[in-house]
Amino acid sequence: MISEFEELSDKIDQLAEMTNALRRENAQLRQANAAIVAENLGYQRRLNDASARIVALLEKVPSLDQESKPESDQDDAEQAATDKLAEKEDVR
Repeated sequence: MISEFEELSDKIDQLAEMTNALRRENAQLRQANAAIVAENLGYQRRLNDASARIVALLEKVPSLDQESKPESDQDDAEQAATDKLAEKEDVR
């Protein structure tokens, strides 16, 4: 009967040691998790800042439609001038 109590006492001691070890590990994991969350928030801020800068730059860049219009207007003006010159030559 005494050996059964000693065996039970040993198991309780092992359980207590394991509980303490798991608590320490849990605390370490919580600290690591908090550090990673803080790091992630920093990355999210940097990503949002970069995204805002890109949007600001894109707003400053003229769109392709605006760039092509002056060229097409210039082409239209050149064509009109050519047509007028051709009409004058046809009249002569």
